[in-house]
Amino acid sequence: MRQCVERTAPHGRVLLINNSGIGAFGAFSGRDAERQLAMIDVNVRALVQLTGLLLPLLRARGGAIMNVASTVAFQPTPFAATYGATKAFVLHWTIALDHELRGSGVRALAVCPGTTRTEFFQSAGLAPGTVAARGSMSSDEVVEAAFRALAAGRSQVVPGWLNKAYTFAASKLPKSVAAGLAARVLRRRRSDGAGA
Repeated sequence: MRQCVERTAPHGRVLLINNSGIGAFGAFSGRDAERQLAMIDVNVRALVQLTGLLLPLLRARGGAIMNVASTVAFQPTPFAATYGATKAFVLHWTIALDHELRGSGVRALAVCPGTTRTEFFQSAGLAPGTVAARGSMSSDEVVEAAFRALAAGRSQVVPGWLNKAYTFAASKLPKSVAAGLAARVLRRRRSDGAGA
């Protein structure tokens, strides 16, 4: 696979964007293990694997890696426990990778959007209308914030001032308190019978 990429990629700097991800909302149970493992495979394993495959090309040509995490990466998230944990991995792994790559001509950026107006929430099992449009961002706004952060050489960006305030507060609270607050919000948002 690596040789195929090197033969077919056009010349110039490389931008790898790892944006694929799946989620699920609801209480964890043994019945949904396949969905949970699939989430880990897509959100974590595939991201690490693709980055590893393209890293030699990135080192040779220069460029950047943009990994999409989430605001839920900043605290435990009951009723989205696996999803939140995968995004915490993406955030911390990307920041660590960025430090490892300093001086190589390659940067890594963790993008941590909050509620974004896409079909993600319905696909993850939330009932239609449970995620308010007010306070959410468009995908274009998230992309613009991500590219501004990349141009500024940052290793992490949380788009939107509401998301910045939320993640700042969540990261300062004791983990058990932050988990309790997240549980209140996500318990109300999940679909009836939604497996996650």
